[in-house]
Amino acid sequence: MDEELARILEELRSYGSRHDAERADRLERLRNVEPESARVLALLVRAVGARNLLEIGTSNGYSTLWLADALRSVGGHMVSVDIDAGRSAAAAENLERAGLRELVELRVEDGAVTLSGAPDAGLDMIFLDAERPAYPGYWPQLVRVLRPGGVLAVDNVLSHAEEVDDFRALVHGDDRVHEATVPTGAGLLLVVRELRAAEG
Repeated sequence: MDEELARILEELRSYGSRHDAERADRLERLRNVEPESARVLALLVRAVGARNLLEIGTSNGYSTLWLADALRSVGGHMVSVDIDAGRSAAAAENLERAGLRELVELRVEDGAVTLSGAPDAGLDMIFLDAERPAYPGYWPQLVRVLRPGGVLAVDNVLSHAEEVDDFRALVHGDDRVHEATVPTGAGLLLVVRELRAAEG
């Protein structure tokens, strides 16, 4: 990571912390991923050699910048979606400042729409950091679009454990995947699609 990108990321981290501390309504907060979790995500991009990545929950692009920088090192590209047009516009500006805009297709749409339009086994990695009640409904599509050996990373599984109980039960009961929880930041659930030929 170059010094300018590191500077921008620290600026966004600091701004996000101040912004969220001043707002009681969680929906008004940016809710950026913690830096230590972002480092894990960037490492996963490189480890998997992810060329096609989907982020559900752009916010103002803090995690998007981390992911895009890692994708640049492996020749990848990503789609990042958010239902808030203002936040997507802020992400576009931040990506432009960081010189990463060409690596990211930003969409203002629901994650369910994005997933339904994605090809079978077409994604190397997915980062899910959106509205948690929607996750169980996403699950069939998440498994369908993730390639064998691909990784799904889900944030906030320790900080908001009760809110993801139903989703985690679906993951745990699906023999097409393997899972582990990384106790960093708010907690990352990592799910890997079984390497055998895709089924169901």
